[in-house]
Amino acid sequence: MRLHFIAIGGSAMHNLAIALKIKGYEITGSDDEIFEPSRSRLMKYNLLPVEIGWFPWKIHVGIDAIVLGMHAHADNPELLRAQELGLRIFSYPEFLYEQSKNKKRVVIGGSHGKTTITSMILHVMQECGIDADYMVGAQLEGFEVMVRLSDQAAWMVMEGDEYLTSPIDRIPKFLHYHPHIAVISGIGWDHINVFPTFENYIEQFKLFVSSIESGGVLIYDHSDNEVRKIAEASAVRSIGYEMHPYKSDGLKSIVRTAEGKTIELQVFGQHNMMNLNAARFVCLEMGVTEHDFYSAMASFKGASRRLELLFSGDSGAIFHDFAHAPSKVKASVLAVRQQFPDHKLISCLELHTFSSLNESFIDQYSQSLHPSDIAIVFYDPHAVAMKRLPEISFDRIRKAFGRNDLMVFSDKNQLLDYLFGEDWKHTAAIFMSSGNFDGIDFRQFTKDIGWE
Repeated sequence: MRLHFIAIGGSAMHNLAIALKIKGYEITGSDDEIFEPSRSRLMKYNLLPVEIGWFPWKIHVGIDAIVLGMHAHADNPELLRAQELGLRIFSYPEFLYEQSKNKKRVVIGGSHGKTTITSMILHVMQECGIDADYMVGAQLEGFEVMVRLSDQAAWMVMEGDEYLTSPIDRIPKFLHYHPHIAVISGIGWDHINVFPTFENYIEQFKLFVSSIESGGVLIYDHSDNEVRKIAEASAVRSIGYEMHPYKSDGLKSIVRTAEGKTIELQVFGQHNMMNLNAARFVCLEMGVTEHDFYSAMASFKGASRRLELLFSGDSGAIFHDFAHAPSKVKASVLAVRQQFPDHKLISCLELHTFSSLNESFIDQYSQSLHPSDIAIVFYDPHAVAMKRLPEISFDRIRKAFGRNDLMVFSDKNQLLDYLFGEDWKHTAAIFMSSGNFDGIDFRQFTKDIGWE
């Protein structure tokens, strides 16, 4: 089968393209921007487009189907050509469902934690020898490609994104999946560009619950009032979970099993203890025993860029995190603060998404950086221009975050100069973004400040 990917460089799209090439499909693709790690991974599998941009003459009747990413626009010249030729056009959620409609589907939804919960489940599946297909939005140790589509696996485990499916399919991605086991990890308003009110955003999760297959189950964060109301109003069988009890021990956490056994985990923070319990209930529904679940989780090191430890030593620690929505930022900063109560805490957030760069939404970040001793916000003017938004003034950003001492930068070199001028002794730092801080290499940064 010959497929062409429009916007092949996306996090999920490039993994799907690689997975299908491994399966034996003939794959081509285009994009107008491809960042790391997508670029290197596409190059490794000989899928990196020779030229950046859109080329409608590459779309022809010899292509069996188009896979369309959300990054493309409705007037994309390749999409218009495909429509003109009458080619079959799938969004990647539609294609994933098509490949998994005869399997038992597990879908992890929620405004935060879904990548980590999905990664935890997949780690347990691998450790327990349970064959499962999957789609997850971050790199996980022990997994070469973060999409797998096989003919033999009985299970399909997917991260369920509430963002829109494609420029020509304006419904949330997770509504295409029809899970047998569904998770809602929490609801915190996001994606203001497509869900202009909180009520409209909540409605998408109600629809997600209504899409659960007959006889299925909803596993949800019982401490989240909005999620609990959705669960209690639904006729679907539901299981609420709370934060797993734990004790901190440096960069690790200690939990006790129902059997009374003590397990040392390699992840920390209250939000990860919530994620742990969500993953536990899913795995129990999939037939994993409590004993096997905890035994497997002892070796889980976390997903890429989810409180990813870049360096730790006598001086302190530096983390890289994908947090970008207000609830995610607050949870990540609090986790590092609680783990390093006696260290100076530097928190640096890049505003990168449409919502975060929108003046109508930015007040949602109020208090999110408050546990920090030094709070920094950065944005790249190029990202603002790409989203066709007006720049927000530095003073307006400080007001939104509720900190007059907030440092704001729009030039990465000025940001780096400021950071290099800091005293990094006895310091914990977290750099948060769904982007790349205009190309800053934070592993190199740890060396540049003298942390080897």
